[in-house]
Amino acid sequence: MDPIWGSHDESGGLMGMGNEQVINSSLIVDKAKELADLIASSSEVEFYKKAEQQIKANHKVQEMISAIKKKQKEAVALEHLGRAELLKKVEAEIDQLQEELDEIPLVSEFKQTQVDINDLLQMVTNVIANTVSQNIIVSTGGDPLSGETGYPKAKASDSDDDCGCC
Repeated sequence: MDPIWGSHDESGGLMGMGNEQVINSSLIVDKAKELADLIASSSEVEFYKKAEQQIKANHKVQEMISAIKKKQKEAVALEHLGRAELLKKVEAEIDQLQEELDEIPLVSEFKQTQVDINDLLQMVTNVIANTVSQNIIVSTGGDPLSGETGYPKAKASDSDDDCGCC
């Protein structure tokens, strides 16, 4: 038994440390998969899938996307050839096409759903991180308001300018 980390099971997870129940990582991964399934069935993801389907079926949008990709390839070739003046012109054309594409309501709604899903994922990540941090602080007898664990700190010297080297 590792005196610091406790016993390890076959998967490398921790088995037991004192009186606390410690869960191995495979259970955490299983719960994460369950959470991922919940997110995948959320209204944000459903709207995203519908919007993506509509974008793929919209000929005008697909033509504009193809035109942008063609111009992007042209820009890469011009950059490789060192044709700076022509490159600027093609980049301006790409920007114009992108602006026109973004003005299509279906495209702007699709982009918004991407932002919404990203926000949802970020919120879940923050909730997990904050909850784990709070649990660590509380379980060590720490102060949740200060954010410090209950573990004792090394004593600082009495003098701020005493480096301990003299």
